[in-house]
Amino acid sequence: MTTPSYLIEQLSLPASLDADAAEFLEFMELCDELELQTWGNLDRASSAAARLQYWRDTAYTRTRLFFVRVDGRMAARSWVRCELQENRGSALLHVSVLDSFTGAGIGRALLEHAEALAAADGRTILQTFTEHPAGFDVDAPFLIKPATGTGALPAGARGVRFAGLAGYRLEQVERFSSLDIPPVADLDSLERDALAKAGEYELLHWTDSCPEDLAAQLAVLMSRMSTDAPAGALSYEPEIWDVARVRHVEDTWRRAGLSALVVAARHLATGELAAYTVLQTTADKPWLASQDDTLVAAGHRGHRLGMLIKILNLRLLQEAYPAVRRVLTYNAAENDHMLSINIALGFKPAGYDGEWQRTAAGDGTVSDGTVN
Repeated sequence: MTTPSYLIEQLSLPASLDADAAEFLEFMELCDELELQTWGNLDRASSAAARLQYWRDTAYTRTRLFFVRVDGRMAARSWVRCELQENRGSALLHVSVLDSFTGAGIGRALLEHAEALAAADGRTILQTFTEHPAGFDVDAPFLIKPATGTGALPAGARGVRFAGLAGYRLEQVERFSSLDIPPVADLDSLERDALAKAGEYELLHWTDSCPEDLAAQLAVLMSRMSTDAPAGALSYEPEIWDVARVRHVEDTWRRAGLSALVVAARHLATGELAAYTVLQTTADKPWLASQDDTLVAAGHRGHRLGMLIKILNLRLLQEAYPAVRRVLTYNAAENDHMLSINIALGFKPAGYDGEWQRTAAGDGTVSDGTVN
């Protein structure tokens, strides 16, 4: 079947929100409408200032954004993100269409356009994601399971069907969770139990910018997020981090209007950073915090460091940002250890993200997972 032809326009990023930003702000309204369409709230939506920063090209990533108008209004969007230091054979694509404009081939046209751009850039590994609010029975029939065998998505969901028909394979399911603040869990008891196994470590913390004497070690831990965190069958290359890359990320957070609370664990005998966790807040959503990375280095596991650093950061969050009422986080469905920590702290499932992948070159075989 021939895909209908639509005018696909590229979004140009303005120099600032005050400088010729009308089209950008219209695109922001479309993004928010799409977020409300899926989730019923804007908890997962970034502010216009944050999006403007995260979508700018850097030494590490390049992003291109597109939209389609129907009768003069923006009805759908797509984007293509390419990493420039690692994963130079991969591209992350995403397509979203407003409900009232689905079924007319707009999504398919945007996806084919994004795939063609990726191919022109030599990107043969294509990745995308789908979003699914909680509410479906994860043990029900007619679910699609990822290559990991852990987690599931409703096989009849529009995004699932769209990705499968386009030749993408479900490689991983991420659980999206929410924690009410203050937590109902007994943090004192959880902390006592964890401290009994962590006598060889001390906890450190800072806001926004890592102390200079720790930055190189933090870079090592941040690089391990690309190798130690479960990725299912998704194709990811190890990332190389140095102090300059750490400072780049911290500066991006600042320019995006985010404040970051960081807690780390240090091994007393060696002085080595063993673990870290990051919570982020933003002034435009004073009720909300987001969990960014949490990592315990492989050689330091088994000492309950993940629990300890998360508890301290939750306490710092409540002290510094008393208006926060909810914390959001994401975990691979197969990441049993980190999920067990979050469940003990009181996180509840709010939804699931499907992580999909296909290889553009090959024999053309389509595999879209296992339907139960």
